[in-house]
Amino acid sequence: MVIKTDLCSFSEWRIYPGHGRRFVAKDGRLFYYLNQKSRAFSARKIKSQEIQWTVAWRRLNKKIKTDEGAKKRRIRNLKVQRAIVGISLEEIRRRRKEDEKTRKAQAEQAAREIKDRKQKQIDAQKSQRKGVTSTQKVAQKAETKAAQKAAAKTAGKQKGKK
Repeated sequence: MVIKTDLCSFSEWRIYPGHGRRFVAKDGRLFYYLNQKSRAFSARKIKSQEIQWTVAWRRLNKKIKTDEGAKKRRIRNLKVQRAIVGISLEEIRRRRKEDEKTRKAQAEQAAREIKDRKQKQIDAQKSQRKGVTSTQKVAQKAETKAAQKAAAKTAGKQKGKK
């Protein structure tokens, strides 16, 4: 059978059921005292480390064994790699393994490809401009104007019929 015991707030001795007193401070904190002696020392604000019969004094003066030898086992945080939107986990690992030289070479190659693409677009636009002579341009403008006038006339006739 397990008996629920409390610890004295001053002496740290065990308080068995039916013994001791509880004291509630103004701020709501609970204090458990084994006997009137402990309560009186605590009320006088005397430190329990200064009284020889308390557990605190015995611990301070190495009279009892403490469990400081057993280190607490810390749980270490593990780094977890996750994929970013747009890049897979394998791609991230591959890029991490690359050295600076290969990165620079890839960047230069990408820049060259972009330049080549832009140059091709410019060349294509120039060739289109060269293919159309100035007389052909004038003729095209005249055709578009004539088409616009004809469209305006037919629109005006349709309004008059209504």
